Amino acid sequence: MSTRQHTEPRTARPSGILGQSPTGLAAAFACRAGRIVPASPKVLARRLLAQTRIFRIEGIDLVFANGARRTFERILGGSASVMVVPLHDGDRVLLTREYAAGTDRYELGLPKGIVEPGEDPLVAANRELREEVGYAARELRLLQMLSLAPAYIQHQTHLVLARDLYPSVALGDEPEPIEVVPWPLAELDGLLAREDFSEARSIAALFLVRRLLAGQQD
Repeated sequence: MSTRQHTEPRTARPSGILGQSPTGLAAAFACRAGRIVPASPKVLARRLLAQTRIFRIEGIDLVFANGARRTFERILGGSASVMVVPLHDGDRVLLTREYAAGTDRYELGLPKGIVEPGEDPLVAANRELREEVGYAARELRLLQMLSLAPAYIQHQTHLVLARDLYPSVALGDEPEPIEVVPWPLAELDGLLAREDFSEARSIAALFLVRRLLAGQQD
């Protein structure tokens, strides 16, 4: 959800859904993949509102195709991230249990981390796998890119499937050892019922992998 800080009074417009002539409508809309969608709003100004060691918050002044003006806020993204689905012994997913500051509790999830500048996402995935679960993968496959909350966070995550695992440990930057929890992919419903398994990216990644594997068996 975008934060709206400034709203101008609405005024009546003479015609059309944009209050424009058909020529104006054609200019304000673009055709993408066979669909008519509004043209992107024009950015009038940007400014940095706040900054911490990790986060930067930016204010953006926009004018939309219909003339409406708004100020939105967003969290600027840095590097992209990776989230890995490590399949061990065929259909067992190696989950991790570690402290999550956002929920202030220990959460089950998938190995994940930042893609360093200039680093290939698959290389980053294997690095995080070694650091968090003590395995590396001979087979890595990029599944999909996900956004976290596109309305106000500028960030993307690469979902990666890792197979043909072998022991390989690397030192990470975690404050304490991470517990590795093997979980049969066939028991995904039981995992979803757990209160401590709640991250949307992990849930999406496991459903994508289950669909991929089901398609390979057909």
